[in-house]
Amino acid sequence: MSAEPFILALAGGVGGGKLARGLAAVLPPERLTIAVNTADDFVHLGLHISPDIDSVLYALADLNDPERGWGLAGETWQFMDALERLGGETWFRLGDRDLATHMLRTQELAKGRSLSEVAALLARRLGIEHAVVPMSDDPVRSIVDTDEGTMAFQDYFVRRKCEPVFRGVSFAGADKAQPAATFATVLERANAVVITPSNPFVSIDPILAVPGMRDTLLGRCIPVVAVSPVVGGNAVKGPLAKMMRERGMDVSPLGVARHYGSLVSGWIVDDADRALAPAIEALGCRVRVCNTMMHAIEDKTQLAREAVDFALKFAAEPALT
Repeated sequence: MSAEPFILALAGGVGGGKLARGLAAVLPPERLTIAVNTADDFVHLGLHISPDIDSVLYALADLNDPERGWGLAGETWQFMDALERLGGETWFRLGDRDLATHMLRTQELAKGRSLSEVAALLARRLGIEHAVVPMSDDPVRSIVDTDEGTMAFQDYFVRRKCEPVFRGVSFAGADKAQPAATFATVLERANAVVITPSNPFVSIDPILAVPGMRDTLLGRCIPVVAVSPVVGGNAVKGPLAKMMRERGMDVSPLGVARHYGSLVSGWIVDDADRALAPAIEALGCRVRVCNTMMHAIEDKTQLAREAVDFALKFAAEPALT
């Protein structure tokens, strides 16, 4: 193991942003890259919206709204109020300050820049030194299968508030997508991968759906450590518990571990789920138990230290048989 190991984090949504912030606090920029889901991107009101990229960027810049869990702190809503008066679409809320991000992204993409280039531009202008890269510069879109038929992810997640019964999700365009160049490079360089506590179905699975991703991770034989997004029988944030129940899955870290299968070799679970450690280990995984609830920066930093330490110690130990 190198004296200066390099960590690749896979992230999406609020949980991804929180742990990314902790990782950035404990690892210098040259030792960390954060690859982010883009399958929930969409065009709305003529603007290219990248919700997961923005959640991670805002978290790293300490600009995110911890109460809503998305968007910018101290946001105002005059644009949406005016749009509502005019009878426009307001089901997807865009704050006044947040609009600037989407406007700049849309303009730069129209000039011919890639999504990777725009993400790097936004990071620099927000004062972020760590690399935040999209999973792909090619369009991939999550299509949710429900009891009411298929629907675009944002229609299911925001417009319908996850009310339809979740059957599964597919990723339109994934079969033709290529990993973003920086993502592909760091994937070959990384000494370990940390999967943040993001929704496995709609935040991490899209990343793994990019051709070659899963095979490369398995073929590299490096530690892949995941932080459970389920604590004490509930999702930390969002509709994951509902999705798992409707898929007939056990709403627990064990259920998530079964979903990822052999891809993940080490699990970090919360103290509340300590009793599940032997069952997860029976799947062939190592387990570390600690506090995984990230309320303050100290929690994010401590969990990041646990994840990095676990991954690097894991790499130095013989494999489980």
